[in-house]
This record gives sequence, structure tokens and C-alpha cells, in this order.
Amino acid sequence: MNDPRLLDGVLVQWGERLFYPGNRRVPAAPGGAGIGLRARAATVRQRIERTVARAPQVMVKVTGGGRGMVAIAAHLRYISKNGRIPMEDDRGNQREGREALLDVAGQWRLGGSRIPEKSERREAFNIMLSMPRGTNPLIVQRAAREFAQTELANHRYVMVLHDHQANPHVHLSVRAEGRDGQRLNPRKEDLRRWRETFAERLRGWGVEAEATSQVTRGTRHRNERVWERKTGLSREKRQERAEALPSGMKRQALQGWAEIMSALAASPEESDRQLAQSIGQYLGRLPAVQAMVRYQAQQRELPGIDRSPLTMPSQERRGPEMER
Repeated sequence: MNDPRLLDGVLVQWGERLFYPGNRRVPAAPGGAGIGLRARAATVRQRIERTVARAPQVMVKVTGGGRGMVAIAAHLRYISKNGRIPMEDDRGNQREGREALLDVAGQWRLGGSRIPEKSERREAFNIMLSMPRGTNPLIVQRAAREFAQTELANHRYVMVLHDHQANPHVHLSVRAEGRDGQRLNPRKEDLRRWRETFAERLRGWGVEAEATSQVTRGTRHRNERVWERKTGLSREKRQERAEALPSGMKRQALQGWAEIMSALAASPEESDRQLAQSIGQYLGRLPAVQAMVRYQAQQRELPGIDRSPLTMPSQERRGPEMER
């Protein structure tokens, strides 16, 4: 693939589907050379490099929400350890102690539409931002602060750093009603964007964090079903179910990786060919790929265990397009 524009087109086309689902476009790389397609392809390259290098994955999770001031005050007491850990509000003020807790609760109760003691709807959302063990807690706190200033600027919130557990994390309690009266209602696409924002802020502080979805990473994490435990399935049977063939979405993600790897492998640039090799090594270790290889070998659809049809399709024969 001697024309760099063709390679950039493949990277952007499949990169959007791997890293920016939901009809979102690849943004231009910050400070990247060139404009348009070239800069967007540079962003995809960066995300590929971080993913295959297994950069730490951020976690952003909505852990619940208070239905009234009783629940909100209880959560504030929990995350601040009853006032012993400093809280930081949306104006950057740090406060601690029981008096500070009472003051924050009073401000939230009357700051906008009055929050009753008990409510039928969520009056606050509890959000947790976390990084793996070994990450500098102060950097997690700084990145969380910048995340909140970007994504939650319209809302009152309180953030508390927990660095006494294995994974450093920040708890954010956010008043659902914004200053303009609009209510926070996190959806799946919001959580996806929040992860990307948090990872970007961490990278700004020198931490090579990523926010790649499980489907894109080819992982098969699945919570054990209650009925599986209650039916008395053996541990071996439960493991067998967990190692079942990947879903259609994961197969399509693998197809996206294969198309990108094939295009990079045909590049005249040595760095591109090395990146293609890194992708191949990354895919070869994925449980989803290993499951497909075992299945194909068992069905005798391939002579022996041949990984090439999964990881290096020909340019002439292209797989089905990935769902958006």
C-alpha cells in the first residue's frame, strides 16, 4: 500500500468502528502534523499503539445515586469517612469535618429546586473514577478534577480521593439538577465519552492510560449468571461456557483489527510493519481468537491450527462490515 492516503483511509474507517462506535468520528490528533484525514489517522495509530502495549485501562462507573437528602447525606459521610477525608467541591474549595458535611448537605438541599428528604427520582449521581494499582494517586486526583471541570461544569459536585485501597480512585457525588435546570442523565455514550476524557486528562499528566472497550480489546469478561450457580454446574462446565465462541460484535471487532493489520503490513514504512506485527502478537494472545482457532480446528475447517485467516485476511476478500 504505497499511497499513504489509502492507509490513512483504512485506519480512520476501521478505527472509528473499533474506538469510536455510535457514529462518532475520529478526532484529529492534538498537535499532530497535517489536517483532516492524516491527523485523524494519527489519532488511531496512537490508540492502537497504547492498546497493543496494554496501557492501563481507566474505569468510570456510575455506582448509584441518592433518592433524596437522606441518601445523599449518607453517601457524603461514606466517601469522606464521616468528614475525616477532605472533600473538594466544584469551586475548588477543600473542606473536612462534620460541619463541612452539614454545610454541603444544606447547600445541595436548597441550591436550586428543593431536594426532599426522600424522593422518587435520583437527586444525585455517584460516580467513581479509578486506575489500577501503582498509579500515582495525586495524578488520579488531578485528572479527576480536570474531568469534572470539563464534563460536570453545569453541576454542583463533591470529589474525594481514596488512596488507602489497592486501586487509587476518586468518588464524585454530583447533584442531578444543573445550574440551568437541566438534569444529569448518564447514558452509555456518556460513559464512553467520560472514560475517554478521563484517560486523556491522565495522559496530560504523563500516565499512558487508555479507554478501549472490552469488545475492541477482545476480552470475554462476563459476570457469572445466578442460575449457573444455582443449577449446580461444575467449575469446569462454567469455565467451558466462559470460553465459548465470541459474540458477533467481538468477531466484527476482530475483523476490524485484521483489516488494520493487513493495511499496515503492506505499508512501505518500517514503523507501520512493526506495528502490524505488534497487532498480530496482541491478537494471538486474545482468548477470543484462541477460542475461534480451537473451534475451527475442531470443525476441520482449517488444516491444523492456522491463525492467518483470523489475523491477516487478503485484501481481495474482505469480511462483513462491523455494526456501528
